[in-house]
Amino acid sequence: MRVSVQISRGLESLFGTRDENIRVLENGLNIQTRLLDDSLEIEGEEAAVLRAESILEDYVALVKQGQSFSNGDLNSYLRILMADSGASLRGLVESGRARNFGKKLVTPKTINQRVYLDAIERHDLVFGIGPAGTGKTYLAVAMGISALVNKKVARIILTRPAVEAGERLGFLPGTLQEKVDPYLRPLYDALYDMLEADKVERHLERGVIEVAPIAFMRGRTLNDSFIILDEAQNSTSEQMKMVLTRQGFNSKMVVTGDVTQIDLPAGKKSGLLEAIEVLRNVEGISFVYFDERDVVRHNLVQRIVKAYERYDEATGRNRQLSLRWSEPERSPGNGNAAGTP
Repeated sequence: MRVSVQISRGLESLFGTRDENIRVLENGLNIQTRLLDDSLEIEGEEAAVLRAESILEDYVALVKQGQSFSNGDLNSYLRILMADSGASLRGLVESGRARNFGKKLVTPKTINQRVYLDAIERHDLVFGIGPAGTGKTYLAVAMGISALVNKKVARIILTRPAVEAGERLGFLPGTLQEKVDPYLRPLYDALYDMLEADKVERHLERGVIEVAPIAFMRGRTLNDSFIILDEAQNSTSEQMKMVLTRQGFNSKMVVTGDVTQIDLPAGKKSGLLEAIEVLRNVEGISFVYFDERDVVRHNLVQRIVKAYERYDEATGRNRQLSLRWSEPERSPGNGNAAGTP
């Protein structure tokens, strides 16, 4: 089957750097395209051609309405569309507009990121598990900011274990808050990326946003809050149970972690590994798993993650981490979302 889609504007973003966007479309749908004077000709199986035509018509209409695609956004959208036959380009773009993330428009760049954002909207407790660079923490903070800006919660609580990552940092001078702040810096980075600096400072001063180590959570009940436990693989079993039971009324909690980067002392079991095992079939809890395909940092990071995974498999290192691949079983009504479509 062969059709032509009229395209007069936005060709740069449609084709992408070195035609990478068109290649995603061609490879994903097994079609061939040819650029004519003011149109793109598509050839292939009927169903694939109709799918491509629908995507390109959405693209043309969005560009005419003033939508601009930059920084690899269109490439990310196309990858999601290739993985999810039920998604549309217009739907992906408009879902990103619908969420108010402060000063940034945040959209999922992979299918698992989309599953993750949807899971956070639908469930009160979500576990985001996977390697570095997959957007687990960043997207969780974005959803927290969205909930705060839209007055769905009254405050955001960001916490993580104060565990040294294989280093001995020694004595740190200053107040208690100044001692633990270096461990919490990635959370501050995400906040300043989402909100204006003066607004972040005001929220921190007033306690609307709280960034604190796990120890500060003990004995509290967190109502009307969006709670994020980051680097959860470095929490102990006791800490994990303590944090999970802090959740109060009208609150959401997101737990993020990478079970391949556990920095606990020998003999200490990761609270995240135990939580996956204990809570996998609890109704109302969603587990979303990320892998190297979800890494949205430099392309080299994706290859590094994959290389380490191959090395671990070949050497048998970190046998306990096999639990990472034991995704929760889908069962009617259990609220679990598998991260791999």
